[in-house]
Amino acid sequence: MNDVPFEKAFERLEEILQTMNEGKVSLDASLKLFEEANLLIMSCNKKLNLAEQKIEVLIKNQENVVLENDKPKTKNFEHAKDNLLDS
Repeated sequence: MNDVPFEKAFERLEEILQTMNEGKVSLDASLKLFEEANLLIMSCNKKLNLAEQKIEVLIKNQENVVLENDKPKTKNFEHAKDNLLDS
């Protein structure tokens, strides 16, 4: 299911919802649709989370935050304190 594009997965979820809301499917068919919907939801959530992470990295890069291993670089507090004392 992960190889299905987000838009197609979302479209299929809408179809499943419409079919189940009509109430014309058997219990077995409803269970199969529910299982499919669950897999589609997990796939969509994964893709949305990955997209959100990529956007966060892009925003941080855009704000000129230097990244080290996908995390913002930090400075040693002692060094910063020394600079303040010299002022």
